[in-house]
Amino acid sequence: MKVRNILGERFKERAFDIESQNLMTRGGYMKQVGNGIYSLFTPTKRIQNKIEAILREEMDAIDGQEVLFPVVMPATLWQSSGRFESIGKELLRFKDRSGADMVLGMTHEEAAVQLAMNVAGTYQKYPFMIYQIQTKFRDEPRARGGLIRVREFTMKDAYSFHTSQEDLEKYYERAYRAYERIYARAGVPEVIAVKSDSGMMGGKVSHEFMLLTDIGEDSIVICPECGFRANMEACEAITENSADAEMLPLEDVFTGDAKTIEEVGALLNITSKQTCKAVVYQRNSDDSYVLVFCRGDLEINETKLTNYIKSEIHPAVEIENADLTAGNIGPVGLSTKATVLFDRSLCGATNLVCGANKEEYHFKGFNPSRDLPEGTEFIDLTKAVEGGVCPNCGKHSLNIRRGIEVGNIFQLGKRYTESMGMTYDTETGERKNPIMGCYGIGVGRLIASVCESHHDDYGPIWPITIAPWQVEICALRANDEAVHAAADKLYNALLDAGVDVLYDDRSVSAGFMFSDADLLGAPVRVVISPKTLARGCFELSARDKSFGGDIAIEDAAQSVIDKIRELTDAINAKVPERL
Repeated sequence: MKVRNILGERFKERAFDIESQNLMTRGGYMKQVGNGIYSLFTPTKRIQNKIEAILREEMDAIDGQEVLFPVVMPATLWQSSGRFESIGKELLRFKDRSGADMVLGMTHEEAAVQLAMNVAGTYQKYPFMIYQIQTKFRDEPRARGGLIRVREFTMKDAYSFHTSQEDLEKYYERAYRAYERIYARAGVPEVIAVKSDSGMMGGKVSHEFMLLTDIGEDSIVICPECGFRANMEACEAITENSADAEMLPLEDVFTGDAKTIEEVGALLNITSKQTCKAVVYQRNSDDSYVLVFCRGDLEINETKLTNYIKSEIHPAVEIENADLTAGNIGPVGLSTKATVLFDRSLCGATNLVCGANKEEYHFKGFNPSRDLPEGTEFIDLTKAVEGGVCPNCGKHSLNIRRGIEVGNIFQLGKRYTESMGMTYDTETGERKNPIMGCYGIGVGRLIASVCESHHDDYGPIWPITIAPWQVEICALRANDEAVHAAADKLYNALLDAGVDVLYDDRSVSAGFMFSDADLLGAPVRVVISPKTLARGCFELSARDKSFGGDIAIEDAAQSVIDKIRELTDAINAKVPERL
């Protein structure tokens, strides 16, 4: 393809702070249609096609059968699983012309069960896996970062069905390895898998595949000592308290206008670790109150709290209706309508400062083991912290990193087959519900994540396996007959050899041409000019500057092909074997 024919403009001015969004906008990869909705220009569509080819190869290799589910589904399908009511505004609901309730698919578990129901009615059909690459819509309230967080997106989602948990676990390992292969083949072997919270998907075992980057929205907990990795939402928080030699008596102290942990700490000359904090939430369903007590230096993990009380929550706005004294809430002498919970960080703590449940006063000498009722339950409800205790090896070694989620896998269990009534006949004639697994990858997000991970100040550096074009020919002074003839000859030779080649023969300056080439990101570049022809050669270089030098004109096509093969082999060398 010739650069002059590519629809889309490239420009120098910085467009956005997030680098992948900035470079893909400047490079003419996408155009915003609405909030979180984009049209893709040819370069991005070519990258998408190559990623989808990798996805199909890896899904087919683990016995996947490609299918296609509808984007629009009747609400009755989601009502049968219970998710029509349980999912919030992210699920776009509407009525068709006959007044029937409909939804736009944000995920397709229900559609997968509906497809397989009644056609997989005997154990002899199991196990099997079906997958699709399809458009989805999630009415995301915080669309950002270009293709990183969008509302409409293309996703590969797969669903496996099994007759035993053991069979699911074996297949889950195969899918896990297939995902490792996908990311390595796409040129990002640095993607890591972390334990995650299953959220609205259901199930008990799940992993997210994360690309570590400072612009990531997820917090990842990593232990460099033992290799433990987990999403912050799913990471157990282990807190150690050093007990004082003596438990002091409980006494109230005047604290006046000091309300926050910081203000009380400064007034009483104590650290936040020496306080007990109260955090108030309300259930989304009925606005009833939930009060959580934890050590003052920690943060509540709202995902853990949501999972424990089995209800979505939001921070409380007004707490007077819960009979609570804002800024002075404490667990001793408390009388409230709220559900009261205690975090494990209070276990073993001594002589803390907490609210006294009256204006302008706090308690000193709060000792949970003495001052709370016998049998009080302590629950893991806080976030892990930098330098905290690793749940796996027990060392104070945790690191907190940021990451972009580029895929996820879940052991769903019978969450959907039970609720939707899908069954099969066992060998003995019993009727049982199949066990499911679910495996998803967002294609657009993966594209943006690769750009985020592989770029310089001038543009993306696409891995050879997914690059929109493997090589770009830059013909400087293309109006020179000899230059144009030599460039045309190489272009046609590479096309005949099946190479994805981009050809720039515009009458523009070298700086302008190279700037565009940097933004288009072809891994291999060939420069042809009067100067190179005078030396009897072309210039061959890498977009990432890992190599560069002259190649003989008569050997140019083969030299380019050899370099493409070398780059491809380097990526494939990092791809693990299939299970």
